[in-house]
Amino acid sequence: MTVFTIEQLRPIKDGMTISRDAKMGQETTVTFFSLGKDTSISQERYDVTAIYIGAKGNAEFLIGENAKKETVTYGDCLIIPGGTLCGVETATGTVYTEIIIKKENDVQMNNIVKSGEVMKLKDLISYEEGSIANLDVVSNSTMKFVLMAFDEGTGLTPHRAPGNAIIFALEGKATIGYEGKDYTLSAGENFRFDKNGLHSVTAQGKFKMALLLVLE
Repeated sequence: MTVFTIEQLRPIKDGMTISRDAKMGQETTVTFFSLGKDTSISQERYDVTAIYIGAKGNAEFLIGENAKKETVTYGDCLIIPGGTLCGVETATGTVYTEIIIKKENDVQMNNIVKSGEVMKLKDLISYEEGSIANLDVVSNSTMKFVLMAFDEGTGLTPHRAPGNAIIFALEGKATIGYEGKDYTLSAGENFRFDKNGLHSVTAQGKFKMALLLVLE
């Protein structure tokens, strides 16, 4: 495993809309999308909850029968309930991650989250003195999407992931230990753990991240 960005895995190509399966799981599917400048994806409905996380550029999501516009950019999150019309267009080109939660009946959503409205992920969680703060954004029996804020001098000791996971670094820097090697992770970058991968997180100053964990 190495540090990467979503844009590196799915770079923008002029005039094209491209998707790449992240191969995280079957019940929770994760797809990296890139859209070229002045391209779009027509409105459609998923029967289940969809989560979008911005990585680069501006994505204008068109939500509902009236095509209400919500702009998603780097570090933003947008949650679309099942049965809601949703499309996307971009004037700049854009890269984002789509998470589809196929097992809908046991989805739990934090009450600070508002479906259909763009949220800046790093602003949803605060630093706590000398502590590591956790906030579950969305979860069910097959996945967890969590925010974490590490105060200076804090970290997680080595442990094994119970499923495939991706870190989205939101603010600051951290050292990621993975299977005996150390990697520096900075805001805007990502890191992937395989199921049962031995890993640790040590903040370099203050550090915020989102964690997508697929429990399959």
